[in-house]
Amino acid sequence: MILGAAALLLGLAVVMLVVVYERLPSLDQVVNYQPRQPLQVYTEDGVSIARFGAERRQFVAIAEIPKRMQEAVLAVEDSRFREHGGIDLRGLARAVWSNLSGGMLQGASTITQQVARAFFLSSRRTLERKVKEALLALKLERRLSKDQILELYMNQIYLGQRSYGFAAAAQAYFGKTLAELSIAETAMLAGLPQNPVYANPITNPERARNRQALVLQRMVAVGLISEAEAAAAKVEKLVIRSPLIVDVHAEHVAEMARQMVVERFGEQAYSQGIRVWASSDIHFNNASRRPGRRCAAA
Repeated sequence: MILGAAALLLGLAVVMLVVVYERLPSLDQVVNYQPRQPLQVYTEDGVSIARFGAERRQFVAIAEIPKRMQEAVLAVEDSRFREHGGIDLRGLARAVWSNLSGGMLQGASTITQQVARAFFLSSRRTLERKVKEALLALKLERRLSKDQILELYMNQIYLGQRSYGFAAAAQAYFGKTLAELSIAETAMLAGLPQNPVYANPITNPERARNRQALVLQRMVAVGLISEAEAAAAKVEKLVIRSPLIVDVHAEHVAEMARQMVVERFGEQAYSQGIRVWASSDIHFNNASRRPGRRCAAA
């Protein structure tokens, strides 16, 4: 009797999961990823004058993201990323045990699950969301390669200071490209995804340092860096970029460029990644809506 009831419940659960899976949203927006990128204005020699848009974002292909940055993120967020199929049952069990036994609080969402959440779901902690998140992760793993999933994650995840993706965060916090980051800076950024408000190095430097130390510990554990490199990184004095810093004072030139682009493209100008190279005598020509393409202004 009990076994029969259990089998019935299991059967109903499987049917419900199949129904939910069939109703999951299309993966078109991740398969054909078009990130929202701000309008950027540069001087003739390539110095950034201004960025206009609600989000700071700079898309970087996975092949151009330094391996150390990639592996630091995986070390702290999902060390078995390249082994599991979207859901890490071993990691889930470890997180549950750690949390129940009073150890360090751990999350159980894989990188793939976080991508599913970032693109398709809310951040509300409900059973329905967790089920959909898990099923979407399985669907993503069937459709995309591991590198494609990691590329989506590293360009889409929110990291504080209106920054989405690690390239934008590197500029926002350190005024550097990803390739220019030190081990200490890399670890600081890798510690942000879990809670970019709590561990924000601008508003909560002590918490950010604690999180950085944890990332460095994980980087040593997976063999990414040595104990000596971790020790040196812990004492490295980081120069955090003030949000008030303006590299180039050319507000009038930037505003003229902004007005010309908006006149031509409307509100899409703020999300299509349009770039303008300008001199002090601006006229606008040969613009393109495609993300990352140049718009000449001279």
